[in-house]
Amino acid sequence: MGWWQVNADTLARSRFVVSPLAEAFACLKLLHAGVAAHPGERAWLDTHLPAHRRRLTEDPVTSLLVRSGVGREWIADFLTPTPAEGESFEEGLARVRATRPDRARADLGVSLGGPLPAALDRDDLPERAAALLQDVWAEAVRPYWDRRRRVLEADVVARTAQVSRGGWAAVLDALRPGTRWLGDSRLQINLNPYPPRDLAGAELVLVPVTPQRHGWVAWEEPERYAVVYPCAGALADDGARQVPAALGTLLGPARAGVLALLGSPLSTSQLVALTGQGLGSVGRHLRVLLDAGLVERRRAGRSVLYSRTAAGEVLVEASAPRACGPRDMSRG
Repeated sequence: MGWWQVNADTLARSRFVVSPLAEAFACLKLLHAGVAAHPGERAWLDTHLPAHRRRLTEDPVTSLLVRSGVGREWIADFLTPTPAEGESFEEGLARVRATRPDRARADLGVSLGGPLPAALDRDDLPERAAALLQDVWAEAVRPYWDRRRRVLEADVVARTAQVSRGGWAAVLDALRPGTRWLGDSRLQINLNPYPPRDLAGAELVLVPVTPQRHGWVAWEEPERYAVVYPCAGALADDGARQVPAALGTLLGPARAGVLALLGSPLSTSQLVALTGQGLGSVGRHLRVLLDAGLVERRRAGRSVLYSRTAAGEVLVEASAPRACGPRDMSRG
């Protein structure tokens, strides 16, 4: 298994980062795989996959670049620069475009695990990769970015609150399949037999993305390392989560939708963003759910977070079978 040595100083400096470029690359991976994890992803793929495939059919070099760079065990490193806090999509994309051609070819050789195809022995690979990511962002991510950003920020708030309850070990254990806190300052990042890395003195950033089966790790040695992970399942479908019919009949569809989202702690403003309901409506639903003992609230910094109580969990679970979790993900 691959693991990182993470000392107390690095853990203390760890932070969550929302990255537009990471979201765009995760969506490129989803388009490449063509397999949805839930109905929201299926609808998104139905909308955007045909145009993506036409683009690659018309550009066989870029098509080969994608197939070579998104390996089953390793992603070509130049495609996934380590996210930085506050970095815009354009700033992140500029780092992809600025990659030296020889480094891009070397990274592709690693992801392929063998010799580079002759068609990729060229100097314009970084520009081609950047142009493709720009297209994915413009056509398939940016139109939804306001909502997706709120979903990602809600995930960050929920996990930050989890740090205050159970410490970093609890958060790192739950990021994605294959990630686990091993003790003795060791963070398992995947199940592949890669050599350990010592992160002493480095910054560790944790980066949520909405596609549910797509995550990776990245680094810029020795300064910064990143774990990119799928955000909490209840938040991952851009509002397309279906409320169980029985729960909607019992509580009303709008109130049931609020309760269904509270598997992870959320603030009132985040619930407004995720449900599309008005602030007053969400507030009334929360008051009824609080009075019924189905949700609880507590303060985390400047935010008041709401989450389901044990009774709320039982009610939601009794209304519908538990959804399957995301599958394991390869390293990138």
